[in-house]
Amino acid sequence: MEIQKAKQESSIKTDPENEFSVMDGPIMQSATDALMILSKFGTVCLKARGELIPNAVSIANIITENFLKDNSAIDKIDLDSEIHPNNGKLISTIEIILSKN
Repeated sequence: MEIQKAKQESSIKTDPENEFSVMDGPIMQSATDALMILSKFGTVCLKARGELIPNAVSIANIITENFLKDNSAIDKIDLDSEIHPNNGKLISTIEIILSKN
């Protein structure tokens, strides 16, 4: 079975500086760390894989609904899946791009 990826060109630039990889840790601390990146660069790209996808969604909601209510927005959400080369398991990924208004 072969999975084809369709990539769209994005008008939103993400650099390694404004990317935040979601790890398995306290959600509020992660949201605060991502907020610092958002404050510094004006955008932040939250990236997560597998079981950490719900954490990325929670972080995005905390920032847009609590920390910066009416002053931030979710610009784009990319969902993708890839087959792990070693064991053949399907692993989902998510990228959520937030920006300040």
